Amino acid sequence: MIQQVRHININNHGRYHFRAARQTFSAMLTFNKNYGTIALVILVAEVLIALFVSDGFIRPYVGDVLVVVLIYCFIKSFLRAPVLPTALSVLGLAFTTEFLQYVGIVEMLEWQHSNIARIVIGTSFEWADLLAYIMGIVFVLAAENIGRRKYMAASRMQSSEKKNCN
Repeated sequence: MIQQVRHININNHGRYHFRAARQTFSAMLTFNKNYGTIALVILVAEVLIALFVSDGFIRPYVGDVLVVVLIYCFIKSFLRAPVLPTALSVLGLAFTTEFLQYVGIVEMLEWQHSNIARIVIGTSFEWADLLAYIMGIVFVLAAENIGRRKYMAASRMQSSEKKNCN
């Protein structure tokens, strides 16, 4: 008799088998072209905003809304992960990055001369950025909810059509 406990199988001799954990993880790995395409389009939009927009609204705030959507779509393009935990993880990452800006991590690590570090981590903390990240995640959750509803409605239509054909 084999019982599955936390993705590790324990047989009746007390030996551990990690096959289920490997199978579970590999089942999570995938490539979802829809999320990948959205991530790529948002990445291009972010680059265009960074290169050509220098205003007080689109670059700082719309860019921050889009960056959490970009990260979410990037993760979902490679992992079959639940929506809410993924969205909350992305929000946590965004908040952590903003906190690191608050404590001046770029200067602490003496990376202030690195353009990549300054762009990726950022150098200035703003409370409004946290609100922009929240708005981005709310958008993600709303879009996922709408997508789920459409998928469920289409599935119900298909199953009712199959019943009518029989």
